[in-house]
Amino acid sequence: MNAIALMLIGLGAFALGYLFYSRFIAGRIYRLDPEFRTPAHELRDDIDYVPTNRFVLWGHHFTSVAGAAPIVGPAIAVIWGWGPAFAWVIVGTIFIAGVHDLGAIWASVRHKARSIGTLTGTLVSERARALFMIVIFLLLLMVNAVFAVVIAQLFTRFPESVVPAWAAIGVALILGQLIHRRVIGLAWLSVFGVIALYAAIWLGQYVPVTLPDEFIGLGANAQWIVVLFAYAAIASLLPVWVLLQPRDYINGLQLFIGLGLIFLAVAVANPTVVAPLYNTNLPDGVPPLIPLLFVTIACGAISGFHGLVASGTTSKQLDREPDARFVGYFGAVGEGCLALAAIIACTAGFATLGEWEALYSSFAAGGLDAFVGGGATIMNAGYGLPVTVGTTLLAVMAVLFAATTMDTGIRLQRYIVQEWGNIYRIDWLTRKGPATAVAVGCCLGLAFGAGGTDGTGGLVIWPLFGTTNQLLAALTLLVISLMVVRLGRPPWFTLVPMLGLILMTIAALLYQLVDFYRQENWFLAGMDALILVAAVFVALETGSALLRSRRERCS
Repeated sequence: MNAIALMLIGLGAFALGYLFYSRFIAGRIYRLDPEFRTPAHELRDDIDYVPTNRFVLWGHHFTSVAGAAPIVGPAIAVIWGWGPAFAWVIVGTIFIAGVHDLGAIWASVRHKARSIGTLTGTLVSERARALFMIVIFLLLLMVNAVFAVVIAQLFTRFPESVVPAWAAIGVALILGQLIHRRVIGLAWLSVFGVIALYAAIWLGQYVPVTLPDEFIGLGANAQWIVVLFAYAAIASLLPVWVLLQPRDYINGLQLFIGLGLIFLAVAVANPTVVAPLYNTNLPDGVPPLIPLLFVTIACGAISGFHGLVASGTTSKQLDREPDARFVGYFGAVGEGCLALAAIIACTAGFATLGEWEALYSSFAAGGLDAFVGGGATIMNAGYGLPVTVGTTLLAVMAVLFAATTMDTGIRLQRYIVQEWGNIYRIDWLTRKGPATAVAVGCCLGLAFGAGGTDGTGGLVIWPLFGTTNQLLAALTLLVISLMVVRLGRPPWFTLVPMLGLILMTIAALLYQLVDFYRQENWFLAGMDALILVAAVFVALETGSALLRSRRERCS
């Protein structure tokens, strides 16, 4: 297979989806209203609620939802062959992820920027809200604990990525002040930010930073984890315009430049996809394609975490309701492009099929290494970029996006804790400081409680991330469908994707439950069962509310 053809088909499909399908969904189903007063204006406090330029907000939303997941998921899933991964990324992005992300922003904006979990209490029932918010909190716990591990490992393995990763914070702080005070136009600030960021990437090669092998009983990875959570706690308390918005915006530009460099290299080098369309020579221990494909590739096709960002931070910053189409749907398209680049890098960045099979010798063998190595090889073949430079560039890209996701994840977890404080009338939990301490404390408790001094405890429950994430996406689509039905509009564009997604996810949960039982992993088996039961109860209650609404409309 020619990699150029794969690239053109994918990018062409995404363009058509945004130009036509998103316009239909925004205009006919959600009916975005330019006159609607968004919570960013109604509740403006210049801390969390801030009317924001749609390009800056797109950068925040896109980089917050992207992280490392749209790279890692496809980089693992191509072990089944490039065909299934490619098809799921294209179909999922256009018909599910874009509809889901845009719908979550719209639903939240129409309810004073409430999170999708709190919204469930308003639209469905108090019991459904309680169960839904438990699932959400568990998902955020997994994301924050594991992304800290991922970033720490990347810092340790690629010490040249440390300087650019932290320099990006300094650049963002400067940009935040200039954007907020409107000192210079956004275009010039974008140029300045990109130049500064790439200068830091260049500098990082010559100034690698490493931490001591051991300090107060903690290894280098664990030290980075503590530093990252300390930073994330501080960042989550700052007004969004100070750091979150500008950092995400400049990282969004950096990602599109990085994607442009990869796609340009593909166009010039014209590499061959050496991986099979459908792999019939799977290594031992690889799980079945169906239903595991649909939870292995979450971000990049559809992800419940997107709904948390959309209804947690993005909806609080939306200037005009029609901006939700660009921010939400095009944000999903951007992530689909990243997943497409990962598929190409992990299937065409190898000289031979034998070399590819040597790397993909087990289900867990792919991932960031395949993406970084394959992408650097393609860029070297395309325009002679040294492999070491390409490796640094892609490693920094992965670090920056994992870090922005973690930033947003801690802020979202703080919101959940504050919402619990409001719901159960626990006054001290409604305050930002204590709520942040609880959120970060839970993450550190999981990291070091389950992982010891390595701080890798998040990896203990990470096998449940894919299924939990997709269940959350399906339930979010179900809540959005309930809103659509109550407004008298056709729900099939949200209900049909929801049904397919929830069937595949429940099948994957049951498969994992049997697998955990065989391994005698009673902790994960119990967690799996708990998440499954909670999801079924929320789905039943929401489905019942949906049927009642339809009957009321018809009567």
